[in-house]
Amino acid sequence: MIRDDAEALRTAAGLAEEFRPGASGRDARRELPRAELDRLTATGLLAVTVPAEHGGADVSAVTLAEVFRLLASADASLAQIPQSHFAYVNVLRQQGSPEQRAFFFAEVLAGRRFGNAQSEAGTKHLQDIRTRLVAAGDGSYRLTGVKNYSTGALFADWIPVLARADDELLHVAYVPADAPGLTVTDDWDGMGQRTTASGTVELADVVVPAAHVVPHHLTFTGPQLHGALAQLLHAAIDAGIAAGALAEAVGFVTTRSRPWFESGYETAAEDPLLVQRFGELALRHRAADALLATAARAVDTARPALDDDSAAEASIAVAAAKAYSGSTALEIADALFEVSGTRAALDGLNLHRHWRDARTHTLHDPARWKIQHLGRYVLNGARPPRHGLL
Repeated sequence: MIRDDAEALRTAAGLAEEFRPGASGRDARRELPRAELDRLTATGLLAVTVPAEHGGADVSAVTLAEVFRLLASADASLAQIPQSHFAYVNVLRQQGSPEQRAFFFAEVLAGRRFGNAQSEAGTKHLQDIRTRLVAAGDGSYRLTGVKNYSTGALFADWIPVLARADDELLHVAYVPADAPGLTVTDDWDGMGQRTTASGTVELADVVVPAAHVVPHHLTFTGPQLHGALAQLLHAAIDAGIAAGALAEAVGFVTTRSRPWFESGYETAAEDPLLVQRFGELALRHRAADALLATAARAVDTARPALDDDSAAEASIAVAAAKAYSGSTALEIADALFEVSGTRAALDGLNLHRHWRDARTHTLHDPARWKIQHLGRYVLNGARPPRHGLL
């Protein structure tokens, strides 16, 4: 059991060092990190946002963002897997009944993992959710639909499913992974985030007790931090990818790269043009980390007295961090080859995994819309909309 923020950070830093050496091989072989995820779970790190009154550490958003940044700097796929776990712990914090919170928080403290069955392919747009939650005569529900990009579902004990009820309002049904009628298929074949097992979840008339259904639509009827917290973790993953790629570039240039013959220096690390480029990349990296920390503090500041203004400020701060960290991860992962030279492109070195992870992860939602909301907020004072992506 992790008891406080400091212990959470120490644990995450230690796990990152454990996971880093095997990350490239797992990616190259598409070897799912079951043992590593079990190790992460065993530390208690997945329970750190359980409220204190239920026995959890209830760590700050600043700490949680840093936990994800550290893990992603070592293995971006592994860091991505529990992102939905924390998002759906937060759903229970916001809209779960006292009985639901008591039951599911005890599950999390016991080491149970939440997955994700949220997105659907082939619909009109992202929020065109067609999975149905139909009330049955006995007080339970029946759940039917197909979900894609279901990160974490293959490793989960519980799979939260986003669905529309008869009134078309959104609910989250928490379904045991072994429920009859539920099938998880490991068919994710993305070029990056290769070991997240973000495959398909099929639901065929799955029975769900009413006690396991949460009215998620109520989250967005007033000021909310659900979207900001979920997006903060995505920003932390991008910042972690940037950190990992920069460290890889430093290691390669200082140990393997040759100096350009015109430079007059004995080593590549002394080349003033490379020094300049690394300075530029370090500046981007530091700025991304600073924006991430600022965004996390905005979330923490808003929590005690949440209103429209504090919620808007948190959402905007997170949007800025997400837009910037995503572009930073892509730039540094690309510059890794620019500064390292031809040998860095050898497939066997698998240095391209950083770019593949960054390019894939940053496709979750478009940064251009975050920048739009930033512009509207600063120019016209328009608060961002209430939804799960801000």
